[in-house]
Amino acid sequence: MPTPTKGRRLGGSPAHQRHMMANLATALFEHGKITTTEARARRLRPVAERLITFAKRGDLHARRQVLTTVTDRNVVHTLFTDIAPTFASREGGYTRITKIGPRKGDNAAMAVIELVPEEAETRPRRRRARRAQPAAARPRQAETTDETAEADEAAEAAEPEDQAESPEASAEAADAEDSEPDDEAEDGEDGESDDDEPEDDGR
Repeated sequence: MPTPTKGRRLGGSPAHQRHMMANLATALFEHGKITTTEARARRLRPVAERLITFAKRGDLHARRQVLTTVTDRNVVHTLFTDIAPTFASREGGYTRITKIGPRKGDNAAMAVIELVPEEAETRPRRRRARRAQPAAARPRQAETTDETAEADEAAEAAEPEDQAESPEASAEAADAEDSEPDDEAEDGEDGESDDDEPEDDGR
């Protein structure tokens, strides 16, 4: 028996509790699962798992240890030949307790204690998938992409205008350069005509 827990025992005496646990363990190994109160299921779990550990050893001494608790030889044979091999690769945790609500009449908390099936151990682990982005963040991303697209389009439209303006500016600059020598030539002709007039008057 495992170390007794603090508080009141199940039944009226320690011997009554031992017999109660033996009967519950026998029924669990015989049927695979039983329905009982939550308090009894929690007290039964360490007793049943200790007996399964003995059965995994499989030697004669382990069988005699189990027979001190489970007196039905047919159930002990089933435990050693059928139940124990299914838990060969499992280190503890052979039973599962499931709460099923209160019982009608005295409102006692009921639970189902059962042996864990073999498929639970062979099931592969699945990696957690990445969380999807919240719906509130998606419209913001769409808005930002639209804004960037509009900015790119505006920049592309501005470039041809600049390119179109540049030939006009170059043409105006060329016209200005051509007009400067003509102005200088006109100034030179005017100066020469002014110089010739006084000479005619002197004569």
